[in-house]
Amino acid sequence: MTTPPSIRRRLSRTLLGLALGWGLVVSAVVWLTVRHEVDELLDDTLQASSRVLIDVLAVSGDALASGVGASAGALLPDAAHDDERFGWQIVGPGPKVLLRSAAAPAQAWVADLAPGYADVERWRVYGVPLAGSTRVLYVAQTRRERHEALLEVSLSAVAASLLVGLLTAVWLRTRVVRELAPLTDLSQALAHFEPLRAGAELGPPQREELVAIHDAIAALGHRLARRVASERAFSAHAAHALRTPLAGIDAQLAVAWRESPPPLRPRLQRVRSAAARLSRVVAALLALFRSGADVQRQRLDLAELLARMPVDGLAVQVQAPAWLDADPDLLAAVLLNLLDNAQRHGAQRVEVRVQGRSVHLVDDGAGCTSARRAEVLAALQRQDDTGPLGLGLRLADLVARAHGGVLLLPEVDAGFAVELRLGPG
Repeated sequence: MTTPPSIRRRLSRTLLGLALGWGLVVSAVVWLTVRHEVDELLDDTLQASSRVLIDVLAVSGDALASGVGASAGALLPDAAHDDERFGWQIVGPGPKVLLRSAAAPAQAWVADLAPGYADVERWRVYGVPLAGSTRVLYVAQTRRERHEALLEVSLSAVAASLLVGLLTAVWLRTRVVRELAPLTDLSQALAHFEPLRAGAELGPPQREELVAIHDAIAALGHRLARRVASERAFSAHAAHALRTPLAGIDAQLAVAWRESPPPLRPRLQRVRSAAARLSRVVAALLALFRSGADVQRQRLDLAELLARMPVDGLAVQVQAPAWLDADPDLLAAVLLNLLDNAQRHGAQRVEVRVQGRSVHLVDDGAGCTSARRAEVLAALQRQDDTGPLGLGLRLADLVARAHGGVLLLPEVDAGFAVELRLGPG
């Protein structure tokens, strides 16, 4: 049987997909937004750096003056910079590099001494004219620095968005599990719901959405209880109606047997045995429809109970002590049918013993194969009335369940064994 899809897993996968998708969308938006903002921020940084450098260089007018006659590309000792990501140049006509930082190239970044922003190879350059001269100060920052800044900001935003998304998905999954818990509780309540028992209820619904399901189940239980009650009443009435004529038939057969000539007596005895078996079937039917009612337990001696139901041609040996608490009518119907089954399958002797709350019966009949036994056990577990269960085993199973127990079929070397395990009273 194919396992149906799980609501919990489907919702969890959907929430995880939404979290990841949301993280990717946020990452794309952050990349486009931050890229422009980072460029503006770093351009402003270049402007601020140029103002600072102008103030520094203006402190010593002699330095600037001496720079005019300095060799091309000379380094200003006090202004040397060892940062490879930032550089500056003072460029005069020519263009000629008058002063520069260590990271700046010896050639002028901009040939036409144009102020403002420019992109030169791997540099972002900003030029500003020096007051009262034809020289231009250029400050520059590598594009790698911008890419690293953009990548750092973007990755931080992506990580934050993914973390928030995953935490949200985990929280929502926890909420989904918690909100689906009433369905699990409902399934557990249904596993123990007995609509045929008086006053059986599922309990109040835990969610508004489950009210309709609770009402539908309760209505179904009531319809089922009414139908079963009607069928039980009809079957019980029919069984009761059969008992009187069967008793009359047996009495007439007994008289006919005594008055008949000896050659006819074996045939009449077979008819009388068949009528007796039919009476036992009727008694079993009555017990079968009583098994769903309240069990009337009492302390009883199994040996005494079996002594009142002799089965012709079958020796029943009861091991003492044989006391237990059970419903005598239900237990008598079960034992009568199990003994009848044993006799019909060739048994001549049945051993009965009581162990705790269990009644064990082992006969010396033909028994059954392991495959047949497994088939019968599977039918008992499925409560399959149309399978290999006979009336005797079906009745024994119902009576055991009515007592809060179970019917078992232990393996034996020879014959057939039945264990009627009764639950506590």
